[in-house]
Amino acid sequence: MAIIGYARVSTKDQDLELQVDKLNEYGCEKIFMEKQSGTKSDREELARALDYLREGDKLIVYKIDRLARSTFDLHKIAKELQERGIGLVFIKKQIDFTTPSGKLMFTMLGAIAEFERDLIAERTAEGRERAKAQGKHMGRIGKAEIDVKKALKLYTERESNGLSVNDIVKMTGVPRSTIYAKVKEIDISK
Repeated sequence: MAIIGYARVSTKDQDLELQVDKLNEYGCEKIFMEKQSGTKSDREELARALDYLREGDKLIVYKIDRLARSTFDLHKIAKELQERGIGLVFIKKQIDFTTPSGKLMFTMLGAIAEFERDLIAERTAEGRERAKAQGKHMGRIGKAEIDVKKALKLYTERESNGLSVNDIVKMTGVPRSTIYAKVKEIDISK
């Protein structure tokens, strides 16, 4: 019976050290680590960890939200492990999914984690809407209008000036996608 750990953080700037320390304290023989968003279900190291596990092994994770951010994904992983005869333990809340009370706690905490994530997403969307209503710029700042006009002029004259779109992008700094979008706007308005 192998005790295998899985540690994850969402961004490159975050540190795995606390999780790895806790997994080592628990007695994990091998730890799979990655820096990847929990909302992605196709995480490479998680897939490697799940593939590595055999019947009778235990997968140890520091916190529920390190394994998955949605109740659906959480239950999918837990069900797959259970069907394969593999235990699942969350250290922080002391949930051992191999016990009936652990299964109940797992379900409740997973639902709460998903609810919390949905609340954050809702607040973020409301903040964006409020900022737009106040006239604040959202997203990247575009190129200066004078550069865009120069790029469009070069684009329309490209047969006579012999410039490719790549040449125009290099000369003006205006992205190819902006050039094509503006050309399309002009074509539609004609």
